[in-house]
Amino acid sequence: MNAMRCIVAAVYMVLLYGCGSGNQSLLLGKWEVKNAPTKMTAEFRSDGTATVNILGQTVNGTYKLNGGDELEWSMNGMSTKAKIKVTPTELELTDDQNRTIKYKRK
Repeated sequence: MNAMRCIVAAVYMVLLYGCGSGNQSLLLGKWEVKNAPTKMTAEFRSDGTATVNILGQTVNGTYKLNGGDELEWSMNGMSTKAKIKVTPTELELTDDQNRTIKYKRK
């Protein structure tokens, strides 16, 4: 269950950093967490689906951007929201407790 919470938090963070329709386009693709002790990746697709892989476990879910700067992620019956910032090479997700996860484009 702790691994699942980490996955949800990571995905939440990744989605939080984008804003506007331009950010939607920038968010698409594969991302890898920077400087993480374990490899964690996320992939966002144009159809609103996403996949997160952490500790060898893959979780599928859905996502959407709310108001351009909030990422809402749902998987396994749980939903989370985060603030998102995205550039062509970096993604940052910040949760409501001000924890930020940084990703680089893979």
